[in-house]
Formats: sequence, structure tokens, C-alpha cells
Amino acid sequence: MARYLKLAVLLIAAFLAGLTAAAQPADDSIPRLPSGKPDLSGVWDHPRTNDLSRPTNECGSITKGCKHVPPAAISFTPLGLAKWNDKASHVDWTARCLPWGYTRAWGTEYPVEIVQTPQRLAIMFESNNVYKIVLTDGTPMPASIEPSWWGVSRGHWEGDTMVVETKGFNAMTYLDTAEHAHGEQLQLVERFQMIDKNHMTREVTVTDPEYYQKPFQYTGTLARMKPGTELMEYVCMENNKWLDRHPGGGAR
Repeated sequence: MARYLKLAVLLIAAFLAGLTAAAQPADDSIPRLPSGKPDLSGVWDHPRTNDLSRPTNECGSITKGCKHVPPAAISFTPLGLAKWNDKASHVDWTARCLPWGYTRAWGTEYPVEIVQTPQRLAIMFESNNVYKIVLTDGTPMPASIEPSWWGVSRGHWEGDTMVVETKGFNAMTYLDTAEHAHGEQLQLVERFQMIDKNHMTREVTVTDPEYYQKPFQYTGTLARMKPGTELMEYVCMENNKWLDRHPGGGAR
């Protein structure tokens, strides 16, 4: 009787081990740095987000697996609402090949490459061939920041999530192509988390008390592009038809 009982226990254990192996495919392991933290490096496609308040499942460069989950609500301040409604006053400096701005660049159709080391995170955008460096070595945020197109960023790990805080923006860009405006009080918190080796979420919390009554949050799912993909050259001034149509004109 004891022999049969022992055999039954061994069979059940083998069955459960098989279920565990089936539930955890080896080819879905997340790449990691020598420190054990996830390695976010790679060329990533991301949601094509013209308007961050609207959902989409479309990747900018036609990869499969992207998704944009919009904020539950966006509450404007009186100034923010007036700016949103006064489209005639909007100036889109990208027509002059000036930067898209950090959040808007994440919503274009062009891919992004991330290169990660233990000390820093480099985010390189194919659009305009610009980049952003995020220090992750514990360097504190400067006490005083001169407003700039891309702001100043610092990153740190919370478990397996890379948290990036950015502030110090100028007010010359938009949050998206729909032209949700912001001011110099804009602060972003991004949370990058690998889902599997080919997918990552980017959760963004936007805070700007000058333009929005309370912080709001949206989430994008990024998809790794196929092996061998590289960022292409992007020269904004080349064949810029806007300048031909508006010789000597302003930004609009």
C-alpha cells in the first residue's frame, strides 16, 4: 500500500511540474543587466498617439502589439481651457524643424531606441534624430533648472520598474499633436516595466497645475521591433515644403 501511495505522489508531482513548465515558456524570459534589473535596451515601436485623450491599438511603425490607454479624464484649469480652445494662437514650432517635445515625440510614427547601462538610460528618437539622457546613478535633480525643450531627467529602480522623473521644460511644445498645451511647471513621471522580452509598458503621469486641475495618467504598450532594425536618418529641413509655401512667414 505504501508503495502505491508513494507512486501516486510522484506522478502528481511530475504532472504539476509539467504544468509549471508549460505556464512559463523559456523563450519569454526578460533580458537583464548584470545587476539583475531588467535591460530595457532595444529598438521599440510604440503607439501612434495623435491625441493622448483617445485610445488606440496602432503602432507607429506597423509592428503588432502596441496599445494606448488614455487618461480617465483631463481637467483643465481656466487658463488651460482657454488655451485649448484658442487654436488660432497655437504655434507649432516643428514646422521650423524645432523639437517636437518629449511627450509628443513618444506619440509619433517613428521608432525609439533605448540603450541602458547601470549609470544611465539613453532614449534615442528617430524623429529629428534627437536623444535624451536619463542619469540613473543616484545623481540628484538640480536645485535650479533653466527651462529647455527636453527638460532634465533622473531615473531610479522601484523593484523591476524603471521610474523616470522629468521637469524643467519650456512652454514651446505640446503634449501631443492634438496640441494639449503645457507650461513651465510641467512635471512627468514615467514608469517603464517589461511585460515579457518583446513588450514593455510606459505609464506616464502628467502634472501641471498651471494648465490642468489635477494630475492625469495614461499608459502605452511598446513592442520590440524585429532583430536588425536600426533607426533611420531623419533630416527635417530636407524637402521642407512648409517653408516653400510660407516664405518669410511665422511658425504657422
